[in-house]
Amino acid sequence: MKIEQIYTGCLAQGAYYIVSNGEAAMIDPLRETQPYIDRLEKDQVKLKYIFETHFHADFVSGHLDLSRKTKAPIVYGPTAKPEFEAIIAEDNQVFKVGNITIKVLHTPGHTLESSSFLLMDENGKETALFSGDTLFLGDVGRPDLAQKAANMTQEQLAGLLYESLYNKILPLDDNITVYPAHGAGSACGKNMQKETVDTLGNQKKTNYALNQKDKESFIKAVTDGLLPPPAYFGMNVAMNKGGYSSFDEVLSKGLHALSPDEFEEMAEHSGALMLDVRNNEDFANGFVPQSINIGLNGDFAPWVGALIADVKQPILLIAGQNEEEETVTRLSRVGFDNVLGFLKGGFEAWKNSGKESDSVNRISAQQFEKEIKGKEAKIIDVRKESEYNSEHIDQAFNKPLAYINEWISSVDPAEHFYLHCAGGYRSMMAASILQARGYRNFSEIEGGFNAIAKTDVPKSDFVCQSKVLK
Repeated sequence: MKIEQIYTGCLAQGAYYIVSNGEAAMIDPLRETQPYIDRLEKDQVKLKYIFETHFHADFVSGHLDLSRKTKAPIVYGPTAKPEFEAIIAEDNQVFKVGNITIKVLHTPGHTLESSSFLLMDENGKETALFSGDTLFLGDVGRPDLAQKAANMTQEQLAGLLYESLYNKILPLDDNITVYPAHGAGSACGKNMQKETVDTLGNQKKTNYALNQKDKESFIKAVTDGLLPPPAYFGMNVAMNKGGYSSFDEVLSKGLHALSPDEFEEMAEHSGALMLDVRNNEDFANGFVPQSINIGLNGDFAPWVGALIADVKQPILLIAGQNEEEETVTRLSRVGFDNVLGFLKGGFEAWKNSGKESDSVNRISAQQFEKEIKGKEAKIIDVRKESEYNSEHIDQAFNKPLAYINEWISSVDPAEHFYLHCAGGYRSMMAASILQARGYRNFSEIEGGFNAIAKTDVPKSDFVCQSKVLK
């Protein structure tokens, strides 16, 4: 038997590949399926089942494409109602894969169809739990995403989650290995550990949600401090439940090369958003006017989902050399399939064609220190609230990037302000959005708070983030 966790850091997502005696199973596969097919061919095994722990909100699963290409059936837990052919398993139903057995444990709460999969090895010993979004390491799945579909409150869903965890999972053996669907950085939970694998016994000791005195305290603990979910979540659920275009079609359409003239004409007539995925340093020095920067070298896909929101939005790409395929792939993982093409030759081709360019007024932390010394200044910190509470510039206002569409109208375009995040990745996103909407009277700080912390700019006292989050 072999269990392989295929972890994608950009999405903080874990897919699982299980092999036993010539047969294989996949759990929660990503959108692009070729890497899985390559594994199957290399191992000379047949994919028998594709298990889905629930209808995912934060990414588009590869279940449909993988099933079409391998003929393996898709398996959901009880109450799931997909709009395509699938096996809807009963609670405690078992599936044989080679010499191992996988049992379905219906564990509703995150969603109504949420299920965990318990693996028994060749000797019948309960060995591994693929817990989906029911149980994370250090946390549990948020119970507020399925309220509308379930016609229930988040408190009622949290109550279901309590029953699932305390009646189905906590009685299992401490030595069982827990393989969750997500890790730290995912918006599907609020307090996940950075580790991606643990024993159930250790989670029983360390996971706050598994150490509540009663159901009432559990509900309060897991619903406290939940931030609004990203706007694209509901659209991803609909795609996972109702179907989507094949990844091969999406990739072929997105890899349509456009000359600067063709790119400009399409931008003017298609209503497309111009998305520049270069790093923030390159973007600051020059970019196509009105383009938005979300760097490929960070948490790219979740930020696309949070800031663009509408998965049907037409997109035109401006990427670094040979980054176009990677960009289209990562966009498709969160359902942004409507890429119309990319600027052939990138920004250099645009610049060399003599077309108009724009840039961001980026200054160093040292220059920032000089400019504000002894003066009042408006400073916008776009980091998360927990980062801001940990330590911040004395004069700064906290305006998290995730909510820029809500706070941007409160910014006076006539008043100069300074903009920063932790290192420059998020503040450049904010800067590009601000400039695209006509805000020009600001300075973005290179290196963000990490660089500012090395200056004598007055700052609040440092507070450990782990304490802030409690």
